[in-house]
Amino acid sequence: MTDTEPFQQRIDTSRPHPARVYDWLLGGKDNYPVDEELGRQMTVLEPHAKHSALNNRWFMHRATRWLTQEAGIRQFLDIGAGIPTEPNLHQIAQSTAPDARILYVDNDPIVLAHAAALLRSTPEGVTEYIQADAHETRKILDQAAAVLDFDRPIALSLVALLHFIADEDGAYELVGSLVEALPAGSCLALSMITRDFDPENMERAVQSYAARGVTLVARSHAEVTRFFGGLELVDPGVVALPDWHPELARGERLKGDAPVPLYAGVAFKTT
Repeated sequence: MTDTEPFQQRIDTSRPHPARVYDWLLGGKDNYPVDEELGRQMTVLEPHAKHSALNNRWFMHRATRWLTQEAGIRQFLDIGAGIPTEPNLHQIAQSTAPDARILYVDNDPIVLAHAAALLRSTPEGVTEYIQADAHETRKILDQAAAVLDFDRPIALSLVALLHFIADEDGAYELVGSLVEALPAGSCLALSMITRDFDPENMERAVQSYAARGVTLVARSHAEVTRFFGGLELVDPGVVALPDWHPELARGERLKGDAPVPLYAGVAFKTT
């Protein structure tokens, strides 16, 4: 977590950052006017955008509960972790398994500023953070080896990350290289924006992001499912995000007045 460059010099406030826009949608305060501007435009295009962001957060909660309670996973690698919003992944995991080990990864300096909050682990477990871009898979895996045991199953969490990485920028290759490095018994949990439910509004959202220099890729069900190639999907498979194990919710209002435009799934590496 050492970094000698002054914090304020590393934050680009001239263009929105996905983690900060997401923070604004969740009602957080760790964002800048440029992030709020894009967030407000998103809510004009999609009035239920804030509810969709909450649903995405709730999926992470449910997936983490399932992985710790049902699958016995005790290690998590969360790439694109974003600005901490309680309860965060390590809090969910360690509430079931106090000995769980969690490594967060993100490339936004503002997330680094909150790393102290991320590092509040249980005494039995471990919670660490590294600053890296998702494309830096070798760096991530090398540093992860100091925190996680690659001889034991690891849950790779790519929640609301891959729709910021285009196919031509190596989205599928990135996932493949990470999954390849994981031992048998590990799993992949991801959620991703789709154009399937409301193509016109989603296309406008994609263009709005592009106008501000931010990639947003809305993939079809088949394109999302492709990320799980070679893995064994957990029932009910790749589904609309609120439909992934809703019984694990803790009072969240998963269903709104409009479809949540994201798919979600969890799958295991069996060999």
